[in-house]
Amino acid sequence: MAAWGKCFDPTGARHGIPTYPWRCAPDGLATRRQLRARGLRPGGQPVAAQVLRPRYRRGPLVAYLYRLDKAKPVRPMTEAKRRALACAMRARRTCPQCRNDAGYVIPATLGVCFPCAYPDDQVQEKE
Repeated sequence: MAAWGKCFDPTGARHGIPTYPWRCAPDGLATRRQLRARGLRPGGQPVAAQVLRPRYRRGPLVAYLYRLDKAKPVRPMTEAKRRALACAMRARRTCPQCRNDAGYVIPATLGVCFPCAYPDDQVQEKE
């Protein structure tokens, strides 16, 4: 439990900003995901605090917290944004080699669709 003690710094003396252990943040603060679930966004406000979750082999996990009273509503999706996102997703699904829509996002590790990456593994139709 000594690791949890290192994560408790409500004055910010050790970490520079108020720091709390994982799942122990005070009311009125929320992460970006928690804000989004409420239909809010940080809206340009600075980070108010952080929560730390210790890990043994690597550094701690950090989640930044924002004040709920300063959060702003999420901007509505416009038709132009919707078209731009659809175009970007279409580009991620289009194979650069065969130029077909693969129906899934092309893996960055392959760079091409599965039939182009593994042409010998394709099942041949029986005649």
